[in-house]
Order: sequence, then structure tokens, then C-alpha cells
Amino acid sequence: MSQPESAPPSRGAVAAADQDLSAAELEELESLLAAVPEPLEPLDVVMLDGFLCGVLVQPVLVDAETWLPHVFDAGGHRWGEAEPTVEQRRARALVMRRHAALNRALAEHGAFEPFLLEPVDGGESGAVEEHQPGADPVGETLQPWIFGFEQALQLLPALDELGDPEIASVVARILGRLPAPDTQGSPHAAAGSHAAASLDDAVDELVADVAELYERTLPLRYKVQAVRHAAPKVGRNDPCPCGSGRKYKVCHGANPQA
Repeated sequence: MSQPESAPPSRGAVAAADQDLSAAELEELESLLAAVPEPLEPLDVVMLDGFLCGVLVQPVLVDAETWLPHVFDAGGHRWGEAEPTVEQRRARALVMRRHAALNRALAEHGAFEPFLLEPVDGGESGAVEEHQPGADPVGETLQPWIFGFEQALQLLPALDELGDPEIASVVARILGRLPAPDTQGSPHAAAGSHAAASLDDAVDELVADVAELYERTLPLRYKVQAVRHAAPKVGRNDPCPCGSGRKYKVCHGANPQA
């Protein structure tokens, strides 16, 4: 993890390389992830979206090399050899584009559009996934996204280590949207478990909770460290600290590297 002396994403013009993924690029990324060879276990695009949000809400800026390998394998094993292929470079570029777009959306608008596979029987356009009768379509639709988010929290413990009860409550709400049978082993889910009236409501609530986490950790994530001097500052006309008896400006002050 790294915590550079930096500021939140600017509100300037978005460079072409930083724009969000188009529908065609999303499909391309999905195909690239699906083509990662066994025994590696890559995320799919829905889990990836939740995972990236889990990275972005951390109270520190996380270096890409810490989390990126876990996109292509749950265990963080390297995909391919030292020299990346064209496909590997393209997959990495698309993942980083989505990461940047999510960060910008949360920083500037406090909202984002999550990647989700919507249920066929939900009456929504673009539906691609069908659910068993009697199942919870809202919970099952959100499940892969939340699994990805939870995987990021397990990889990066800094959020939990804050020990902030308000942050823990928001995390519990997010993980509590998993279908009931899948929440039994989660330390957060019991406190936050609830059902939304509709998929749209559930997505709105999920986005709002992620935005709240992002906002709460923002001051920590972009905190500028004060420069601390190991010794008191020496004036130019003061005696040089080296003990030569000469003024600092004609001794070590004239040649600081000495």
C-alpha cells in the first residue's frame, strides 16, 4: 500500500485514455478475463466492478501492483510469463481504465453506474441472467458484485483496521444485501441484512453506501504528510552545527552536500 502526498482526482477534462469503458470494451474485457487459463481463477466483469470499489474506498491509496494480480487470479498468481502478451496488456489497460473512471465518478459525483447482470424475469432491459423460481432475484443479481467487493476487503484490511463503528455499519449494509444463505459466514452481514423493494432501489442504496465509504475515508486517503525536520533549522549566520566555529553560511551552508 502507498499513501503519496497527493490530492483527490481533479475536475479537469477527461483524457481519452481515462474515459470509462464502452459497451464494446466491456464485452472485450469480459472475453479477456474468461480466456485466462486454468488453474488461475480470474474475476468476471461484475465481480471486478465490486472489487475495484472495495479498493477505492480504502483509507489509503493502494498501489495497482498490490491488487491487480488478484483480478486475474484469486490467489494473486501471475498470469503469463515476465513478458506480457498483447492480450494481457490490453486486459490490464481496460481494468485500469475502469478503476480510474470509478474513482473519478465517486470523487466528482458521489455516484457511479455499477456493472450488473440483470434477471430475465425482472422486466429490465438488457437482462441476461435467469433465476430459479422462489429465489431472491435482487440478492442474486447483486451477489457477484458484492462478492468482488468483499474479496477486496479481505485482501486489503486497512478499512477494518480503522475500527470505526460508522464505517463498519456501512460495510455491514453492503454485505448484508447478499442472499440469506450466503451471509451465514460473514462477520458483517447479520447486522446489515435487509431486502430492498426492487432492484433499482437496491442498486441506488448500494451506490449510496459505497459513495459514503469513499467520502468518509477521503481525508485519510489523500492526507498530506507534514514535513518534519530531524533537527532545528539553522540560520545562515548561526554557528555551523558541525562545530567548526565558522558561520553556517560559509561552512556546511555553502556546501550542503558536505
